[in-house]
Amino acid sequence: MVKKNYSIEKRQKDLAKRKKQEEKRQKKLNKGTPGEEETSAEGTSTETNDANQSPID
Repeated sequence: MVKKNYSIEKRQKDLAKRKKQEEKRQKKLNKGTPGEEETSAEGTSTETNDANQSPID
């Protein structure tokens, strides 16, 4: 019987949680600037999220 690898599931859950928090943070930052649309803000947040995310271990 194969042993289930829970660390992979935990990592995926953690990454999803960080992504959601980053999107919320970007949305709050863009909330103060008039004329910004949510769709353009979300598109840039996912691109910059991968490049600027530092490992937190």
